[in-house]
Amino acid sequence: MVEVASPWLARALADGSYRHWLALDTSGRVVGGGGVLLCPWPANPKDPCTERAVILNVYTEPEFRKRGIARLIMLTILAWLKQRGFRSANLHASDDGRLLYEKLGFQPTNEMRLRFDEP
Repeated sequence: MVEVASPWLARALADGSYRHWLALDTSGRVVGGGGVLLCPWPANPKDPCTERAVILNVYTEPEFRKRGIARLIMLTILAWLKQRGFRSANLHASDDGRLLYEKLGFQPTNEMRLRFDEP
């Protein structure tokens, strides 16, 4: 995964289409993080924005969970998106993260997925 993702990540960070925030402990160790992918997207009558914000890679190291780190990361990402004029953000919630996202106001949508690599 690292071999495949590294060139993409380097390009996306350089062109600003991916932003990432890190949470550090007092020693400077990364204990969590989260990012947002900005994708070109057609405007529609309910949302004139021509970019879509997809929140990705929200993670907290297991020994640092239940301390509000993921919530702080999410609040930081959401504030950044609002400041840039986004009217919405999407994410795919893990079972562990769903409660946090619901508390922040995220609601399930009608998104569907088709996998080509599964029978």
